[in-house]
Amino acid sequence: MANVLSYRPKAGEIPTQPGVYRFRDATGRVLYVGKAKNLRARLSNYFAPLHTLHERTRRMVTTAAGVEWTVVGNEVEALQLEFTWIKEFDPPFNVMFKDDKSYPYMAVTLGEEAPRVLVTRNTKIRGARYFGPYPKKWAVDEVIELMIKAFPIRTCKDSDYKRAMQSGKPCFAGQIGRCFGPCSGKVTIEEHREAVKRFVSFMANQDRRMVAELTQEMKAASEEQNYELAARRRDQVVALEAVLEKSAVVLRDSVDIDLFGIVHDELAAAVQLFVVRGGRIRGVRGWVVDKELDMSMAELVDSIVPQVYAEGLTPPREIVVPELPEDAPALESWLEDRSPTKVRLRAAQRGDKAALLETANQNAGHALMLYKTRRSADFTSRSKALEDIQEALGMADAPLRMECYDVSHLSGTNVVASMVVFEDGLPRKDEYRRFNIPETTDDTDSIHRVLTRRLAYLTDPEAEPDPIEVVTADGVVEPAKRRKFSYSPNLLIVDGGQPQVAAAERALRESGVTGIQLCGIAKRLEEIWLPDSDFPVILPRNSEALFLFQRIRDEAHRFAITHQRTRRKRDIASVLGEVPGLGPARVRELLRHFGSVARLKLATPEEIAEVSGIGATLAGAIRAHLDA
Repeated sequence: MANVLSYRPKAGEIPTQPGVYRFRDATGRVLYVGKAKNLRARLSNYFAPLHTLHERTRRMVTTAAGVEWTVVGNEVEALQLEFTWIKEFDPPFNVMFKDDKSYPYMAVTLGEEAPRVLVTRNTKIRGARYFGPYPKKWAVDEVIELMIKAFPIRTCKDSDYKRAMQSGKPCFAGQIGRCFGPCSGKVTIEEHREAVKRFVSFMANQDRRMVAELTQEMKAASEEQNYELAARRRDQVVALEAVLEKSAVVLRDSVDIDLFGIVHDELAAAVQLFVVRGGRIRGVRGWVVDKELDMSMAELVDSIVPQVYAEGLTPPREIVVPELPEDAPALESWLEDRSPTKVRLRAAQRGDKAALLETANQNAGHALMLYKTRRSADFTSRSKALEDIQEALGMADAPLRMECYDVSHLSGTNVVASMVVFEDGLPRKDEYRRFNIPETTDDTDSIHRVLTRRLAYLTDPEAEPDPIEVVTADGVVEPAKRRKFSYSPNLLIVDGGQPQVAAAERALRESGVTGIQLCGIAKRLEEIWLPDSDFPVILPRNSEALFLFQRIRDEAHRFAITHQRTRRKRDIASVLGEVPGLGPARVRELLRHFGSVARLKLATPEEIAEVSGIGATLAGAIRAHLDA
C-alpha cells in the first residue's frame, strides 16, 4: 500500500478559510462530510502518513478517490451546510443517526372560543400554549388523562364541538363527565375558560398550593354534607397528585434545560436526553448511534446535538453536554436560529446539573450494555458473526467454541489472567477460569505460561507443567482433572497485537496441539492479528463479527480485572502501598512492628502512630484505607 494518497491536493491549493469538505469514492458517492474552521489545517490530518492514521480513518481515505471543499463565510454557515449535506447524501462514514422525525407536545388552544387540549407534533398552532416535548405519544395521553380528571376541559374535535353547539346536546365526553360541556350550555364559555386557565397554570408551575386549595374545598364540602362536591374535589386531588409524581423535581422551578448523557466505545455511542422544564424532568429519550470513524466525546457532541434540534425539538435556554465541542460558539449561534431565546451550551462540572448529568450518563451506559446484550442474543446476528469470523480467518469450520485470554496486573504485582468461553456466540460462564501467576517477566510471558498450562489439559489432563494456580469463576481451585476444561476450542483469542499472538503461537506449537485457530485483537484499533502476519485482518466497521470479537475481549478483560482487584484486597502490601506517603520502607516497618497482618488490621490509629516514621495524620490515613 502506498503511503501517500494519489488524490492528495497540494497544501497550497487548500484554502485556510472556514468550509465544508466531502470525500467521494470512484463512483462519485459521498463517503464523508465534515466541517472545518481552517480547511487546510483540517484536511492535512487526513493526508498524514497512512500508518499513523486510525484504522477507520485509513479505511475511509483509501476507499475515497477524491476530496472537494466549499468555502463559506463563517463557522455557523459551515455547520449549517455540513448538516444539510449529511441529510442529503447520507454518507456511510458519518455518525449513523436514526430517530423519530418530531416530538409530541401537549397543546392547549387558547386562541379558540372554547379552548381544548390535544396531542400534536405541530408547534405552530396560533395562540396555543405548549407543554413538552414528551418522549412518546402515550406519555402525553397519560398526562392528559389524569389532568382531565382534575379539570375536565374540552378535548373533542372542532367538528364535534360545532355539531353539539347546533344541536344543544353534549358530545360523548360531556355525557360521561370528561368535559364541562361548554358546547351544550352546561357551563358558560367564561366558566370553561376559567377551568382552562387553572389547567394551564398547574401544567406550567405544578404548584402544590392548588392541591392544598382543592383539599380544603373537599373538607369544607364534606362538613357541609355536600358529598357529591367533596367526591369531585377528592378525585381532582388524586389526579393532580398522580401528575406531580410523574414529574420528578430535580432543579429550581425556573430552570429549563436539555441534558445529554453520552457513553461510547469503539463502535457505538448511547445517548440519553433529559428534557427538563420548570425544574422537572418532563421527558427522557434514548437512542444508540453507530460510529464509523474514531470520534472523541467532543466530536460526538458536535455531531449529535445539531441532528436532534434539526428534527423539530426547540432548543431551550441552556443545553448541558458532557464536553464542549471545539466550535461551541458556532453551534450556539446555529441553535439560536431555531429558538426564541438565547441558547447557551455548557459542560456541567459541579452542582445539581452535574449530578443530573451523571445520572444521564449512567442510563446511557446501561442502554449501551443492553444494546450489546440484545444484539448478541439474536440468533441470526450470532450466526452471521460466526460465519464472518470463519471466512475472515480462513477457518475450515465456524468457531462454535471460542476461548479468550487476558492478563491483568498492578505495576507488575498480583499478576492474574482470565479465560472466558463463548459457545455458539454466547458466554458459558460456568466454564470461565482465572489463573494466578506467581512470577512473570511481562504480558507476553504471562500469555505463554497460561496457554501452556491450559493446553496441557488437551494432551494430558493430569500433567502439571507450570505452577500456575487455576481458579474457577466461583473461586474454587481447579483440580488436576476436569472434563469441561479438556474441551478443545475452535478458536483461541488473546487480548493484544503481534507480540501477544507470537507468545500464544509459541505455546501452541510447543504443546503439539493442532486444529486450533489463533488470533489476537488489538484494542486501540480493533485489529485482528494472525500468527506470522505482517498486516492485520480488518473487519468491516459495525460488522457482527467485530461486535462479537469486541464483546468476548471485553468480557475477558472484565473477568481478569475483577479477580485482580480481589487479590489486591487480600494483599496487604499492595493495599498499604496505595496510601499516599507510605513507601516500601514504612510498609516493612509496619509489618515488622505488628508481626502479622491480622494484628495490623485490628490496630487503632494511636497504636499505628507508635511505629517509627508514622505520624498521627499518616496513621489516620492508614486506618481509613484499611477500613475502606
